[in-house]
Amino acid sequence: MKFAVESWAPEYGVSADESQLVETAGAVDPAIEVPPAAWEPISPPAATARPASVLFVDGVRRIDARVWFDDGQLTRAGVCASVAAGSVITDHAEARVNELVVVRGMFARSSPAAGPIVTAHGTYRYFPCASDAPDDIYLGIHEQMTAVESHIAEQHDAELVVYDGPLRHRIDPRSVGYVKTQHVQYLPDELHALLGRLAPGQRTPLFLIGGRGTRYSWYLRLPGPVAQPMSGIVRCELPGAGTVQHAVERADMITGTLPRFASEPHKDSRAPQNLYPIAGLERQLRHRLGDPQLMERALRRAAGAS
Repeated sequence: MKFAVESWAPEYGVSADESQLVETAGAVDPAIEVPPAAWEPISPPAATARPASVLFVDGVRRIDARVWFDDGQLTRAGVCASVAAGSVITDHAEARVNELVVVRGMFARSSPAAGPIVTAHGTYRYFPCASDAPDDIYLGIHEQMTAVESHIAEQHDAELVVYDGPLRHRIDPRSVGYVKTQHVQYLPDELHALLGRLAPGQRTPLFLIGGRGTRYSWYLRLPGPVAQPMSGIVRCELPGAGTVQHAVERADMITGTLPRFASEPHKDSRAPQNLYPIAGLERQLRHRLGDPQLMERALRRAAGAS
C-alpha cells in the first residue's frame, strides 16, 4: 500500500477524549431495589463476603500519525494508532501485573486498497472502520482496545473482574464497569441529590439503565477528602442479566471491596477514584506504547519506501 504521513500533529482531527464515547442515558428504572420515595444511603451488610481474587483490567491508546493512501479512485484518510491493554491480579495479600498486550493498527474506511503498514518498530495491522469520519475512526480504535481487554479477562478465573470504564456491552457475569468521571446524569434531581449524602463505603440503591446494553448500576463514595458533594463518587455497572436480588448481592460485595484500593491525594492527583491497581497498570501500559516520536519517524520512513 502506497501511503503518506500527514505533516500536522498526529492528534489533530481525531480526539482521544473518552467523552466522545459516553453513552446517553436510555430509560432508567430507579425502583428495582427500593421505591424512589425510600431511597437512602446503603451500607453493605457486615457479613458480606469479599471476593477471593480481583482482576483489574485497563487499556490505553495513542494516535501515532495521520496518513493518506490511494484506494485507486480517491485519496483516503486513515489513522495509525497504538493500543495497549493489561491486567493486575490481587488476592488481597499482593498485587501483580499480568499480561501487557500492545496492538498497532491502521484505522481507515473499508477499502480493498488498504492494508498493513510494516515499520522498523512493528507492524500496523489494517482495521476497517465504518467511514473515515473522525468519530468512526476513534470508535474503531476504542473497539480494538475493548476487544483486547476482554480477551485478557477471559484468560483468568478471578471472582471479580473490574474494567476501568463502562462495560461496553460486556456480558461476563464476573464483570463490573468502574466509571470514574460522571458525564451523564442518569437519575432525576431528587434522587441524584442522594449522592451528596453518601458516606465513604456507602452506595445508592440500584437502578436499571435501558437502551443499548441493559445494565444494573449504582453510585458509591470512596474514602478521602470531601471538598464538594461529588468528591470520591464513582458509578458501577453490572450486566443486566439475572435477578435483581443477585445484582444487589454483587453490588454489596463490590461496594465493600473497592474502597480498600482507593488512592490518596498525596500520591495521585486523580484520587481517590483512580484506584491504585489501575494507576500502576496505566503507567506500565503507557511505557509499553513506546516513544511517540520514534514511532512517527518509523512511519515516515515506511511511507518513503512505499
